[in-house]
Amino acid sequence: MSQTAIPNTISMKSFLFSFFILLQVYARAQADSIQYFNSFDGTKIAFQVRGEGEVVLLVHGFINNGESWKRAALYTDLLSSGYKVIILDQRGNGKSDKPHTPEAYANDAEAKDIMGLMKKLGLKKYNIVGYSRGSIISARLLVLDKHVKRAVLGGIGTGFTDPEWPRRKMFYRALMGDSVPELQAMVKNVQASGLDQLALAYLQKEQPSTSQQDLKKVKKPVLVLCGDKDADQQEARELASMLKHGNFGSIPGDHGSAVRTKEFSQQILAFLQK
Repeated sequence: MSQTAIPNTISMKSFLFSFFILLQVYARAQADSIQYFNSFDGTKIAFQVRGEGEVVLLVHGFINNGESWKRAALYTDLLSSGYKVIILDQRGNGKSDKPHTPEAYANDAEAKDIMGLMKKLGLKKYNIVGYSRGSIISARLLVLDKHVKRAVLGGIGTGFTDPEWPRRKMFYRALMGDSVPELQAMVKNVQASGLDQLALAYLQKEQPSTSQQDLKKVKKPVLVLCGDKDADQQEARELASMLKHGNFGSIPGDHGSAVRTKEFSQQILAFLQK
């Protein structure tokens, strides 16, 4: 045996032990950053708060959760620009409760969750950025919550203004087990990912709409952003035009990729800093 074998072995053991401890510390820090509050009906909602400064709430889309924002440039750009960033798992998603009754998702339950969270945190004013279905909930907050300062509606057109929106109904039927060939891949993804299919179905069943008349009354600044390859881009332009202080921005990408681009982040930061 060489004279260096024992010291090298000890050194490796020491390194592995230190690495293991660091992993535990990191995991504990990640877990500790998740907080919970009981919403108006007792539903437990998971959320995270980071940074200091003006508040920006990020509202995720369908079949997603708050953690998805951490894969977007916007999240780190907001923090490095001095904003307080809040993300949450909307009911039915992530680490939040997933009730199995449609009533739990009705009557603006998700908007009420957010208003309750802002009240719990003692925040009098906040900016909101939604994407896809998150924009549908953000639109409700523009109508319902006087504490919203300004909003970004990303990846959405005018379809959600129709309470009988065919797309919403199609998603509900597919998640409830009906044969909808164009959504088979989506349902398989939900099942393969271990997501709560029934909760997601009820989210579609009770998804709110905001009428065009109500949107036209909104006096707060709103930025509508949509990918240049998103099928809803023309409708997104129409959505921006119906808002009193609406602006439209086109960014690279399709519906799935546009939210993660640097351009998405840059346009939002410029909008918030006006």
